Amino acid sequence: KEITSGGMDIKEGALYPALHKLQAEGHLKVEAEKVENRIRKYYSLTPQGQKETVNMLAELKEYMENMQAIINPKLAY
Repeated sequence: KEITSGGMDIKEGALYPALHKLQAEGHLKVEAEKVENRIRKYYSLTPQGQKETVNMLAELKEYMENMQAIINPKLAY
């Protein structure tokens, strides 16, 4: 939410199932740490997750370019 200046507000009900799925697929690793009597989990991309991210961003870029060409061909990339 902070990064997008409020443009995206992902609720816990959507976030944690997605994180668990990505972890199960091997895209995320999780490290747990006890902080002030609470367990905190820190998520980071695995090398496989980094590759998948690059692939998905390339697919998204291609999709956006195709949509731009359809919607307004004069402004196509």
